[in-house]
Amino acid sequence: MFLFLFEKRIDLLENKNVKIELEKELQQALYNQLNQQIQPHFLFNTLNVILSLARLNRTKELVRALEVLSQFLKFKYKSTEPLISLMREIQYTEQYLEIQKLRFGQRLRITLDCPDELLTASIPPFVLQTLVENAFKHGLERKMGEAILEIRISRQGEDVALAVMDNGSSMHAVFSEENEPAGETEQPHEKSGHGLDNIRRRLHLCFGDHAHLQLESLSEGGTRVTVQWPCILEQVDVR
Repeated sequence: MFLFLFEKRIDLLENKNVKIELEKELQQALYNQLNQQIQPHFLFNTLNVILSLARLNRTKELVRALEVLSQFLKFKYKSTEPLISLMREIQYTEQYLEIQKLRFGQRLRITLDCPDELLTASIPPFVLQTLVENAFKHGLERKMGEAILEIRISRQGEDVALAVMDNGSSMHAVFSEENEPAGETEQPHEKSGHGLDNIRRRLHLCFGDHAHLQLESLSEGGTRVTVQWPCILEQVDVR
């Protein structure tokens, strides 16, 4: 009887371990699927920028945009990790911004502020790039006059806080409750890109209820999106 119970206990533990491994595999597959959703959206928007430059016969800017896109794709498809350093995420985003600078010219003003000590903080890939892309698509594309984009990264206690602000159309999408856990989603506004919902779900997969995304209209016009997640500095490759 003792041996019988012991064998049953072993079987139970083995089944439990198999279940845990299956859940891990499912979570990883879901993460990879969410991560891939962003890529066609970025490529579509970037090709539209390049097409606009071609129609305007802005040959020099067109060649540079193609060079930057090539560098971005080469750099981007090397990244398969669930977390990368903020330094690499900023490098991705700066390549995207260079294409937008070519398009908007002198009327685009960009501010990016990140303390050196946070450059090794971990972040899911394409979070910053998606927020910036969303700001252009839903906020700055229709903006007349000066277009302003501000990126602020700071330490908030044990967390990293990332804020992306623009002076374009207010409220790119509606996610109602302030400081809502990243894993909970609402029905987006009809203009909402899936990018913000994607970010919420990926943050939730990585950090659970310890990550938050908040979107709000600014009183002076424009929109601010803030993302906050636990600060993890160790074992990050900044290359």
